[in-house]
Amino acid sequence: MQVLLVGEDSALLEGLSQSFAALGYAPRVADSLHAARESAQKQPPIIAVVSGDLASDSPADVMAVPLASGGVIVLYHGTVDSRPVIAPSLQRAVMADLTLPLERNRLMALAQHVTERIRVTGRAQRRTPPEQQAF
Repeated sequence: MQVLLVGEDSALLEGLSQSFAALGYAPRVADSLHAARESAQKQPPIIAVVSGDLASDSPADVMAVPLASGGVIVLYHGTVDSRPVIAPSLQRAVMADLTLPLERNRLMALAQHVTERIRVTGRAQRRTPPEQQAF
């Protein structure tokens, strides 16, 4: 399962990438929302972990990142005091807003929960409607 990590803090994202890889996920890192969108077009992630700073600057770009069926957006920031103001439309679409690396274990537990939810609900398999199937 793909996980997309988006932000400019390369050290933090590398550490998160290693943690996700240790749990069996296939992490990808992008330094901008544009790069994230391009990366997600190829294979949509189940979780997009996005910097709160990038999200506050471009909420529509965060919402434009394709996700796998049942996938979620998680925002992160560096400290409790650095939490940026997020547009209400994005707030409704975000599953969690975490302080990283402090809440790294919570992020890993959230990823496992989302993965299990996708497996149980059968959302991992995309079903093409009959009218869209090529014969």
